[in-house]
Amino acid sequence: MRPAETLFVSIASYRDPELIPTLKDMIANAAHPEALHIAICWQHDEDISLFIDAGMTLCQSYIHSNNNIFVFEYQSARITILSIHYYHSHGACWARHKAEQFYNDETWFLQIDSHCRFIHHWDSEAIAMMKSLQKRCPKPILSTYPPSYNPADEANRSAFISRLTFREFSPEGLPMLSSTTFSADEPPRCGYLAGGLIFAPGSFVLEVPNDPEIFFAGEEIAMAARAFTHGYDIHTPNKILLWHFYQRSDANKIWGDHNNKAKENGSVDLAWWERDKVSKKRVRSLLGLESSPSEPGAYGHGKARTLAEFERRIGVHFCSQTVMPDVVGDARLSYFPDRSYSESDWLEKRIHPNHKKIQFSKDEISHHHVDIHRWHFGAYCANNVLLKKIILTPEELEKCFVSQKGIYEIAFSFTSPPSVKPSVIRGCPFHRQQGWGEIVEKKW
Repeated sequence: MRPAETLFVSIASYRDPELIPTLKDMIANAAHPEALHIAICWQHDEDISLFIDAGMTLCQSYIHSNNNIFVFEYQSARITILSIHYYHSHGACWARHKAEQFYNDETWFLQIDSHCRFIHHWDSEAIAMMKSLQKRCPKPILSTYPPSYNPADEANRSAFISRLTFREFSPEGLPMLSSTTFSADEPPRCGYLAGGLIFAPGSFVLEVPNDPEIFFAGEEIAMAARAFTHGYDIHTPNKILLWHFYQRSDANKIWGDHNNKAKENGSVDLAWWERDKVSKKRVRSLLGLESSPSEPGAYGHGKARTLAEFERRIGVHFCSQTVMPDVVGDARLSYFPDRSYSESDWLEKRIHPNHKKIQFSKDEISHHHVDIHRWHFGAYCANNVLLKKIILTPEELEKCFVSQKGIYEIAFSFTSPPSVKPSVIRGCPFHRQQGWGEIVEKKW
C-alpha cells in the first residue's frame, strides 16, 4: 500500500564511488524509507553488480528508449536506475532531467548530488519545515549549499548552516553564487537556489523541470529565475538536513572524459566545452542577455511573476551587470522584500561589482630585480580614470605567484558606478635609484 505522503528523490551520478554510500545513508536515516522513490541517472559503465553487492534486490529490468532501466528495493525504499554509459552523457542538468522522467505524482521532491550524508530523520524534518512555510506561502522551496563532509573523515562534518549570496558576474555576464553563515529561528527567504539541494512540492518537477540543454554553469541562476516566475518562494533551511562532499579532487568529471581527444576518436559526439557554449547562450537568453534568444519551450519563465520582478527581489540587474549596494556590502542580502527600496533607488544606486584576477607572466614581472622597491597596479576606466590601486612589495608580489600555472595573479575587487567600468590594468615597478620603470598593460 502506498504511503499517504511520498517523496521523489532525483540524483544525477557521474562515475561516482560515493553513490552507494549516499543511498545507504539516505535510506538508513529516513524516518519513512517506504515513502521514498529514488530515481538515478547513472552515468557509469552499466555494470549493475555494485548495487547487488550492496544488498539491493533487483525487482525489475526493462529497456526504454534504448536504455536499460533497473528497479531495486532496499530497506523498503524503491530505487529506479536509468543506466547510461558515461560517454553518452550530456551534462548535469541533462542527467537530472532524465531522472525526473520517473516522477510519479509523489507528494514531495528532493534533488541532490550523489555524494551526500544525512541527518537522522532528514525526511520528516524537511517536510515539517515545508509545512510550516506553507502556512504563509503556497509554493515554498528549501535550498542552499549544504555543509561539507569528507568520506575519509566522517566524524568531522561541518556544523554550520549558510545561505546563498551573490558573488560576481562570470565573463558571460551570469551571476555566480557563494554563501555566508547565518542563524535563524525559521527558514529565511532567499532569491537563489542550489542544484545540490532542492526540496519542494512534487509539482516543482512538472512546472520547473531541469533544462537538458544546460550543461552546468548557469544552472542555478536559471532555475531560480524560473522558479520565481512560476510562483515559488525559495527559503534557506535554518538547520542542517544533509552534508555534501565538495573537494572531490580525485573524482572523475565529465570534462575530463568528454575532451577533444575523446571527440577525435569517436567516443563522444561533442566535447564538453561545445555543450557548455550552447548552454551558456541558453542561460543568457533566459536572463534577457542575448539579442537573438533561443526558444526555451517548456524551460522558460512562468506567468505568475516576471523576470524584472525577480531582478528587483535579488537586487541584481542582469543586462547592466549592476547590483544594489547591500548585495555586495556587509549585509550580503540575497532577497529584498517588496518595497524595500524605491524605483529611483533601483535606477540610481546600483553599482558594478568588479572582481577579477589579472595574470602576468614571469617575463612581465621582474620582481627579483634588487632595485625594485614596490609595484603599483591600477585599474583604469576607458577615460583613464584610476578606479582601484594596489601596491605590493616584491615579497608580497611573490605570494601572488601560482606555481602550478607559472604566472602571477593579482586579484582586484572593488565597486564602481554604473556608468564607469574598468577597461585596463596597468602595472609599473618603482625603483629605488631610477624611479618609475616600464608599464605593463592588460585588458580588464
